[in-house]
Amino acid sequence: MFDYEILRILWWALMGVLLIAFALTDGYDLGVAALLPFVAKTDSERRMVINSVGPTWEGNQVWFILGGGAIFAAWPFVYAISFSGFYLAMFVVLASLILRPVGFKYRSKRPDAAWRSRWDWALFIGGFVPALVFGVAVGNVLTGAPFRLDSDLRAFFDGSFLGLFTPFTLLCGLLSVAMLVLHGSAWLAIKIERGVVHDRAKRFGTVAGLLSVALFAAGWAFVAFTDIGFRIVGEVDPFGPSNPLRTTSEVAAGAWLVNYGTHPWMLIAPVLGFGGALLALVGIRRRWEVAAFAGSSASAVGIIATVGLSMFPYILPSSIDMHSSLTVWNASSTPKTLGIMLVVTAVFLPIVIAYTAWAYKVMWGRVTTHAVATNPDFY
Repeated sequence: MFDYEILRILWWALMGVLLIAFALTDGYDLGVAALLPFVAKTDSERRMVINSVGPTWEGNQVWFILGGGAIFAAWPFVYAISFSGFYLAMFVVLASLILRPVGFKYRSKRPDAAWRSRWDWALFIGGFVPALVFGVAVGNVLTGAPFRLDSDLRAFFDGSFLGLFTPFTLLCGLLSVAMLVLHGSAWLAIKIERGVVHDRAKRFGTVAGLLSVALFAAGWAFVAFTDIGFRIVGEVDPFGPSNPLRTTSEVAAGAWLVNYGTHPWMLIAPVLGFGGALLALVGIRRRWEVAAFAGSSASAVGIIATVGLSMFPYILPSSIDMHSSLTVWNASSTPKTLGIMLVVTAVFLPIVIAYTAWAYKVMWGRVTTHAVATNPDFY
C-alpha cells in the first residue's frame, strides 16, 4: 500500500478528477438550461433543447454526489467547514437544482403556454444559479474563507452570505457561467438538428467563448497583481498528523503563481483553459461540432485544474486565522481510511465510467423537432 504522503496526493488528485467529471457532464446540462429561454422560442424548439439533455442529466449528477462523498470521507475538515460555513450558498444551489427535476417532469403535463414558460424559466434558474454560485465559491476558496479553528479543532465561520460576493468572486462566478454556457452551446451543436436553434446556440456560444477567454485572463491579472494568495511558513511534514493548527500561513501577493515556476509542467492547465476556449470558438464558427465540444471540454478541464494546481498544497485557506488553513498535509483522513477508500474507488470508479460510456453510446444521436413531436417518450 502507498505511504501517507502518496495517499494524500492521490486523494487530492481524485477530488479534482471528480470535480472535473462533474463539470464535463452535468456542466453542459447547466449550460443548456441557462440557454433554454434564449436559443429556443417555440414550444417544439424548447422541447428539442430539453430533450438534448433529457436522457443523461440525472445520471450526470452522480459525479456531484461522488465529489461530495469523497470530500466527506477523505477531507473531513474541508467538508465540515465548507458545508457549514457556506450553508446558505449551498442551500441556494440545492434549491435551484431541485427546480431541474420538477421542471423536466412537470413542464409538459399541461399544454398551457404560460405554464410551460414558467417551467422553462425555472429550468433556466436551475442552470444559471448553480453555475454562478459554484464559481463564486471557487473565488472564495482562492481568496480564503473567514473561518477559524479553536484548540479543540472546532470550526467557527465568521463570514456572511453577502460577504461571499466580492468583485473577484463575482468575476469567478461569471467565468463559471461563461465556461458552462460555452460547454452547453457546444453540446447543442452536436446534439440537435441544424436550423434556427442551432444557429442561435452558435451565436451564444461565440459570446460565451470570448467571455471565457477574457474573464480567465482577468482572473490571472487579479491573482498576479493583488494580494490574493497564501504560502506556508516553515517546514512541511507530508507524513504528519491531520491537525491544521500545526501549520502557519501568511498572505503573499502572487503566491498562487509560484507553483508554475517551480513545476513548469503545470502550465499545461492554463494553456488548456485558454486554448480549449479558442478551439471551441473556431469549431463553433466553422461548424466543426466535435472540435467545438472537445475544445469546451478542454477549457473546463484547464480552468478547474488551474485553480487546484495554483493552490497546491492548499485546499481551503483561512483569511482570518493563519493557523487554521487546510492543506493536503494537515486536513486528510487517516492512512487506513484513505487506503480503504482507494481500493473501493479502484473497483467501482471504472464501473461507473463504463456504464456512463455505454449509456451515452445507446442514447447518442441528434434530437429533431420531428422526433419530439412523434416520440411519446420525450419530455
